Amino acid sequence: QVQLVESGGGLVQAGGSLRLSCAASGRIFSINTMGWYRQASGKQRELVATITRGGSTNYGDSVKGRFTISRDNAKNTVLLQMNSLQPEDTAVYYCNADSIMTGVGRYRDVWGQGTLVTVSS
Repeated sequence: QVQLVESGGGLVQAGGSLRLSCAASGRIFSINTMGWYRQASGKQRELVATITRGGSTNYGDSVKGRFTISRDNAKNTVLLQMNSLQPEDTAVYYCNADSIMTGVGRYRDVWGQGTLVTVSS
């Protein structure tokens, strides 16, 4: 069994910063691409950022230049530094791993429970 647990969400004023963290637990050998997605109320889930095991990154257009994704392969963690936050960034942010190899097999498309980010104007 593997789990992704997010932390770091909360309430921040427009222009402020937050850092989200996601930690994978279990008998993990390796994790392929990790990423962050978000879902605002009444909207579809959308890509925020992804990062491959080798460190290649991809960002959604709305967050480019403001958010930075990073990961620590040894600790099985992924971080999202969010700067210059705006009210439209308000959403539940979800951590994702597209493939996790463990001692008992491979888990695909694993999601965390989500963490709420609220940006006030």
